[in-house]
Parts: sequence; C-alpha cells; structure tokens
Amino acid sequence: MKKTGYIAIVGRPNVGKSTLLNALLGEKVAIVSSKPQTTRNRILGILTEGETQFVFVDTPGIHKPQNSLGDFMVAAAGASMKEADAVVLMADAGRPVTSVEENVIRYLKQSGVPGVLALNKTDLYTPTQIAETITAYAAQHDFAAVVPLSAKNGKQVKDVLAECERLLPEGEWFFPEDMLTDQPERQMAAEIIREKLLRTLNKEVPHGVAVVIEEFREEGEMVRIRAEIFCEKASHKGIIVGKGGAELKRVGTYAREDLEKLLGCKVFLDLWVKVKENWRESRSAVGNFGYREEK
Repeated sequence: MKKTGYIAIVGRPNVGKSTLLNALLGEKVAIVSSKPQTTRNRILGILTEGETQFVFVDTPGIHKPQNSLGDFMVAAAGASMKEADAVVLMADAGRPVTSVEENVIRYLKQSGVPGVLALNKTDLYTPTQIAETITAYAAQHDFAAVVPLSAKNGKQVKDVLAECERLLPEGEWFFPEDMLTDQPERQMAAEIIREKLLRTLNKEVPHGVAVVIEEFREEGEMVRIRAEIFCEKASHKGIIVGKGGAELKRVGTYAREDLEKLLGCKVFLDLWVKVKENWRESRSAVGNFGYREEK
C-alpha cells in the first residue's frame, strides 16, 4: 500500500533545516550558508522510496520579524506547519528550549499533528549535554520520536527518515516518482546566485540582497541567464561589485559552476547589480521579488 504526506521541517534560523533537507534527498535543492535566515521561501523536496513518497517542506527560520520580508518568512513557516501531516522540529542539540520551540510545541499539542524532534549538531556537544537537552524537551512534549543527529555529517539522517515514514498516512502519491522538487529552474538559479552572495559577503549586506532572473533562454547546448541583484544601499552595491568588478566576477564563477551541474550544460551568466532602497520594508517590493504568500 502506498504512503505519502507532507512533512514540515521547522525551527529557528541557522539550525540546519536546509542541510537536513539536502541530506534526506541526497541532492541539493535548498541553498545553505552559515548565515541565519538563508531560506526565505517554502521549498519542497520530494523523495520516493519503495511504496513511500515523502514530501518535505523546508521552511524559513522562525524569528521575530523586523520588516515585511521577515513577516513573509514567518508566515510561510506557519502555513507549512498547518498543511503538514507531520512536523520535524529541528533544534540545536546543546541549546536550551526557547520561545520558538515552545510555540511549535504548542501548535503540536493543539493540532494533534505528530512531531519528530531532530536535535542537530551533535558533533559539537558531549553526550551529557545532549542528554540534558533531550530531558528538557521531554518535559515539554511527548514527541513521536527524538533523533539526535548531525545533518552536516549525515549521521542519523536515515533515522529521521524512518521515523517520518511511520507517521505518514496511506494514499496515492502527489508527485511523479522521479520528481525531486517543485521549484522552477529559474527560481533555483536565483537561489544559487543568492547563495554565492551569502558566502562571499559579510555583515549586513547579504540580508538586503534579492536576485531576480530577467532572462533564462536556451541557445542550442547552452543556457543564457541574465540576473539582476538588488541591494538596499549604494554603498552595498560597491561592496557586491568589488574593485574592478572582482567580487561580482567571483560570485559569477561560483554560481556558474553550480548552475552547469544543475542544468547539465554550459551556462552564460550575466549579472547586474541595482539599488532598491529599503526594499525589505516594502510589502509590494517583497512581493515583486517573488516572496508572496500562497493562497
């Protein structure tokens, strides 16, 4: 009998949700960086094994919104939980329970949706510290399962998968067997470019960056991509471009490598940087850059 269902991966920013999604799928569908709030949109990752189809939903980190972009991100995380058949609450294996985790636990109690507690970054803590964290969460909620893991190293990732499978209802699959994500190639291209910006830029600049694909055209055995990078200040534009265009060229080189792996062909990448002051504060600008709540 076939089984399937939606599984929302939720938690604080920078706890490793996207790393876990990629590890579960064995493929990279979500960008990752060391900076918090890397994921902005809901990202679907689809894994079909045997008679079971897992539909994982990677969500933006739950945080206190500071602007319209933050409002959108937190709303996206909340909506994904409400649509899920199961929830993976991801937390740091050596950190105390915060109000973010308490709010997720409150939702699990009220809704009756089963939850798996995934305690990540076990490689950074002692067994005693991890045991104390497990005890603290056990006092808050009776989770369907508790899995200490290291998503980065791949340790116990399969255990998360096994526990999720137990929670999925019987039913016909939602997607074709060979489908990995619902993201269009244009969206994945924009996210790859943004990932490289996150990895090369410092301090406050990356959080004020948005990438819009203006052209995505196949030309024989090559794909031509024109992308516009929006930042919030003229000074940030100078940092992104770099002296003599060196920084932008570096971003383009790294992005092109990943894009060619994704698309399986040569890529001509044309990057432009523009200033849109304080765009994260504007609900319309946030929507125009592709961050729209799903109806």
